[in-house]
Amino acid sequence: MMAAVKAASEAGGGCRCGERSPLVPHVARIDRIVDETTSGSVRNFHVTIQDAAVHGGFSYIPGQCGMISVVGVGESMIALASTPTRPGPLEFAVKAAGRNTNALHELRAGDMVGVRGPYGNGFPLQDMKGKDLVFVGGGIGMSGLRSLINYCLDSRDDFGRVQIIYGARTRGELCFKEDLFEVWPKAPNAGVHVTVDVGEEGWDGPVGFVPPFVEQVNPSPQGSVAIVCGPPIMIKLTLPYLQKLGFSDEQIVMTLELKMQCGIGKCGRCNIGHKYVCLDGPVFTLAELKQLPDEY
Repeated sequence: MMAAVKAASEAGGGCRCGERSPLVPHVARIDRIVDETTSGSVRNFHVTIQDAAVHGGFSYIPGQCGMISVVGVGESMIALASTPTRPGPLEFAVKAAGRNTNALHELRAGDMVGVRGPYGNGFPLQDMKGKDLVFVGGGIGMSGLRSLINYCLDSRDDFGRVQIIYGARTRGELCFKEDLFEVWPKAPNAGVHVTVDVGEEGWDGPVGFVPPFVEQVNPSPQGSVAIVCGPPIMIKLTLPYLQKLGFSDEQIVMTLELKMQCGIGKCGRCNIGHKYVCLDGPVFTLAELKQLPDEY
């Protein structure tokens, strides 16, 4: 597999001008794979691009994505779960949901994949400075939020209170359990609120869906920004609860990376009106989305 990836990389995607094609991935080694869910449906891949200069120059901000490929199978756009404040391997939490992601789940530490990116605009960090942050995540949606949460906790003086509201179908399907139950609750001026859709033996926490759980937690909109990431239906159902609590359209930020395809605005499959999610997003405020056709 490594030889095949290298061959594609060195070929430059058919470019004859001496410049590397942006569609050609870099060879990356899987250093570690962490099962985030007890079912194995979500695995966090820790990868290092083999060209040290390229890996060191992989400059990204929370909210951006990378394209991960398996030779002979395909590629998938995945939100970065790692954070730029912590040098080391790049992290991509991948849910097995299709041909390429299923193939990724069959790989092991030491195998090679292709990586290209980063893509997208990322979260508006400057606009968030000095404000309280309310993170609302569901299932695999915690992946992109984790990058921003850790960024903010590593830059604690730049941000206000951090509240994390998260849920999944069962306790076993919650991602990043160590962060949720051991690390983040101990962070200064931070709170973690976790719910599951279905009660079960051994779970003594809240039971219920994320959208109404947001109202139960009752975060204040005063001087706050709400960042929402999860399945499209979860995002859609969460928005009315945030609005009921007093969050304005400008105070609600969400990420739509599921719509991203090529990453460079060439395939045209992620456009919403005149916007391309891979170039103008995937992060948008609700106010920005309301200016676009109702396609999202």
